Amino acid sequence: MIVVTGATGSIGRELVSLLPPDEVLAVVRKPAEVGCPHALGDLEQPESIAAHLSPGDRLFLNSSLFPGVVDAHRAVIDLARAAGVAQVVTVSVRHARPGGRLGQDMHGHIDEHLRASGVPHAILRPGGFMQNLLTEVRDGRFHGSYGAARVSYIDSRDIAAVAAALLTRPVGPSETYTLTGPEALTHDEIAAAITAATGRPVTYVDLPVPDLTAHLTAQGLPDALAAQLAAMMREMGTEDWASASSTVEDLTGRPPRSLADFLADHAHAFDA
Repeated sequence: MIVVTGATGSIGRELVSLLPPDEVLAVVRKPAEVGCPHALGDLEQPESIAAHLSPGDRLFLNSSLFPGVVDAHRAVIDLARAAGVAQVVTVSVRHARPGGRLGQDMHGHIDEHLRASGVPHAILRPGGFMQNLLTEVRDGRFHGSYGAARVSYIDSRDIAAVAAALLTRPVGPSETYTLTGPEALTHDEIAAAITAATGRPVTYVDLPVPDLTAHLTAQGLPDALAAQLAAMMREMGTEDWASASSTVEDLTGRPPRSLADFLADHAHAFDA
């Protein structure tokens, strides 16, 4: 059985649609239509996830970030090992490392624990999600502190496709995979692409880190989180968020979706 956590998210919903219906179980916090058999479980109560694991199962471990996520994921990994699962496939983030910013730090600790567990695993490390652009554009503008940094965004459907490939082929050596789209774009170029796809003007507004921090705080983010997020965006100019990997095509047999492909499917969803 392939046990899928995070089945109501953008990656999980796509993943369960790609897996054999009679071989997948989605573990969800509350009853939901996820297109496959499901059972109740909560990552904040790791034993409730372990209750659905049996020897030889394969586990897709993914969730949004929440207070205590590191301890929760570590506990699920330990319980999965005890249950005798054959493989854990987890979604991390590009440049994950202990001491990194925000999710980089959290995922860094989780990834280290998974590697040390001895459980066969695949760690997926995507960059930015194209789907996040849908909520960032407001009144024809979106803000950041990226400067002229190029970022290789990925469609979350391609992350799901990679996970499906790994979960349905024979378990191979444990590995960490960097996942990207086919191109790296500046945010001015992204704004131009959204403008062309929607037919409505969209502008990227680049701000210094302190100004973006204030902007994000005004939108409701806690001060510390806003400051970390703004600084992380600026650091994308010095870290490698631009290089593209061949992982999606190597594992799925087709190239990753471009931003143009994504916009062709989602232009109507932009609040431009």
